[in-house]
Amino acid sequence: MAAITAAEVKSLRDATGAGMMDAKKALVEADGDREKAAGILRQKGLSKVATLEDRENNQGAIAIAQSGNVAAMVQLKAETDFSGKSDDFVALTQKLADAVLQGGESAVETLTDELDTLKIQKKENIELGLVVRFEATDGNLLDTYLHRQDGRGVNGVLLEVTGATEEAAHEIALHIAFAKPDALSRDEIDPELVERARVSFEELTRKEGKPEQAVPKIVDGRLNSWYAERVLPEQGVFGEKETVAERLGEARIARFAQAIIGS
Repeated sequence: MAAITAAEVKSLRDATGAGMMDAKKALVEADGDREKAAGILRQKGLSKVATLEDRENNQGAIAIAQSGNVAAMVQLKAETDFSGKSDDFVALTQKLADAVLQGGESAVETLTDELDTLKIQKKENIELGLVVRFEATDGNLLDTYLHRQDGRGVNGVLLEVTGATEEAAHEIALHIAFAKPDALSRDEIDPELVERARVSFEELTRKEGKPEQAVPKIVDGRLNSWYAERVLPEQGVFGEKETVAERLGEARIARFAQAIIGS
């Protein structure tokens, strides 16, 4: 069996993030073969990380990459903001976004090894959240916005619009970050959620003692207000009376995507 030196142990620790004894045991098991030892540590580390998959991970980071009429956004989730704002975590999130920009959403698979290494080093339930890539149709305008906190992106928006100025498009992107809409149209809202809201409003209206003949109209009004909180074109711009649709005039929103850390 090859003699294992302290320098070899340190080199393996630095490369894998493993503890001193774990690194030494892996080198012994691999008979001094550094690559084989790294593979042993990797498998053991992934097995341990797999036990963390049920733990909540609403922290992390968001990155956006854009080139011309193409933009990509990636959300990488972690358990703690300590990990989410660390330099290596933020760097990998950006690297993932850059890869998606160049190669499409499936390009995240090319960075599986780096993602696994990060999981092992952080010892947290780290996983990809939203991964999205927009390529604007000819004549459409693409806008992005990324709100940063503690050196990482925490609220990201991709927006494609038709017939809008750059200024108008960016204002709507900022509004999306502020208002957090759920959908672009009423049809995109889960029908079960709509029905639960309607039933709740009916119960509330009757408890208030409203005349029975007035209940349907009151419920419809309350449901419209409920939609206006969730459907982007119906929302008041930054909470004001004027809606997004009214502010845009003849311009239209083709699609949008939003990722938020901490929600």
